Amino acid sequence: MRFRKLKNLDARRDNCSDLRIPYSIPDFDLRNIDNVHEYIDFSEHFVNDAPLVLEIGCGKGQFATQYAKRNPDKNIVGIECVPGVLVIACEKAKEEKLDNLRFLEMRAEYLPVFIKEHSVSEIFLNFSTPFPKARHEKHRLTSPEFLSIYKKILTPDALIVQKTDSLDFFEYSIESFNNNGFEVTSVIRDFHNSDFEGNIVTEYEQRFAEQGLPLYRLEARLKK
Repeated sequence: MRFRKLKNLDARRDNCSDLRIPYSIPDFDLRNIDNVHEYIDFSEHFVNDAPLVLEIGCGKGQFATQYAKRNPDKNIVGIECVPGVLVIACEKAKEEKLDNLRFLEMRAEYLPVFIKEHSVSEIFLNFSTPFPKARHEKHRLTSPEFLSIYKKILTPDALIVQKTDSLDFFEYSIESFNNNGFEVTSVIRDFHNSDFEGNIVTEYEQRFAEQGLPLYRLEARLKK
């Protein structure tokens, strides 16, 4: 879905600079990503060293904001590559005055450059773009390419949670996790009609639920 360009984008970004973690992309080829590190010192952006949680593709920040409010004992970083979308997420978080939520305007491919190995305790993938065409498989956030990134930055007992409205993407993800060093520990194929408690409804999730569409959720952990 195309996102309309925001008015006064630059000024609004500047107004949220305290919530956006700054970084600079080093000059390198992504094929050599294992040899390049510019690790972010998250202690400079959070008030404590609580467990680090990522939402990759945080959109307008509804999930990240609510999750941060419910979990003051965790530090949450929302990651989004669309500037206008991220500004809305930052503005939402700014209203809540949360000191355990920050944002990175970044493509997920760059995560191992900026996030230390074995430092992330949870990753949330909420309604990621499914990229249904086979030639776009490497762009799916549960492709082998991305799972190899997650394995580097996750702690040994970390959790990945995925929600999606695409059954094909969901089944693909289950297979991808199981074939690439993860164990899928929970599978729910009709999420809103399940007995799951404590769900945080995202913007897309609300829209799909109102249309009566089935939604899917899984949890995966690194294989021991």
